[in-house]
Amino acid sequence: MIRILANDGIDLAGKAMLEGQGFIVITEKVKQEDLKNKISEYEAVLVRSATKITKEIIDSAPNLRLIGRSGSGMDNIDVEYAKYKGIKVVNTPDASSESVAELVFAHLFTLSRFLHDSNRKMPIDGADKFDELKKRYSKGIELRGKTLGIIGFGKIGQATARIALGLGMNIKPFKLHAAEVKIGVDFFKTFMESRVMINMKTVPFEELLSTSDFITLHVPFPKGAAPVITKKEIEMMKTGVGIINTSRGGVIVEKDLLEGLDSGKIAYAGLDVFEDEPFPHQDILSHPKISLTPHIGASTLEAQERIGIEMANKIIDYFK
Repeated sequence: MIRILANDGIDLAGKAMLEGQGFIVITEKVKQEDLKNKISEYEAVLVRSATKITKEIIDSAPNLRLIGRSGSGMDNIDVEYAKYKGIKVVNTPDASSESVAELVFAHLFTLSRFLHDSNRKMPIDGADKFDELKKRYSKGIELRGKTLGIIGFGKIGQATARIALGLGMNIKPFKLHAAEVKIGVDFFKTFMESRVMINMKTVPFEELLSTSDFITLHVPFPKGAAPVITKKEIEMMKTGVGIINTSRGGVIVEKDLLEGLDSGKIAYAGLDVFEDEPFPHQDILSHPKISLTPHIGASTLEAQERIGIEMANKIIDYFK
């Protein structure tokens, strides 16, 4: 019997598929500090972003044959060392794209109409200072007609672009080593089901920075990589830009982001990921110009079911 430790959980649909094929799936959480003492009991381990699979843990796992990352990024796994030890490493890069893209726009709509701050102030001052708050939040903007710069134009970046197209936004994508990317846009249910393929030309990084009204990041951030957005890049942006990061903490230098927000160069930011997860800096958490979520980009019921099924299929294919 193949024993699998789903240390950060797995959707019931994926668990049922694995058990139906004779695998034993354990979902009881093992603390990070105890993992090296327990990992030898399993042939496979599944993680999300919370559990780290380090060289030390891999060396403590003589029976380990597969490591699965339920999601796209694998910065919490020592992938190269696992491969060196002959361990298969798989992830599910496609399953969560739509959910992450929708969260981008949850932040964009929130910021463009100041909902992040209004939801903080209304419970406290709404009864006594209604007219004052109405005046404060009456300078929102529409997303239609604005330019959205998308840094990283893989599956999630393309899903973000599809939503932006539906809203009537201008899109400036940046992708390394690609001058053009073809994406499919679905039109369905109201009148008919159809897919239109659109060729989208990428733009130079500097052009994206200097001309975008909003910038969203969808890039991997391997260990040791340089940040994508620092003070230098912020200085190249339009005054009043909005920035969204649902990719990885550290992609933006938070100190430089705060300086940009305080100076007015950046109008607002939406963050789902942070430099020091799971302990974000308090000056980030309390800043009135930041919309905050606790790393939930892929955390929808639909995405988790797709992730579970995709992961189960990859495990079954490997072991069977």
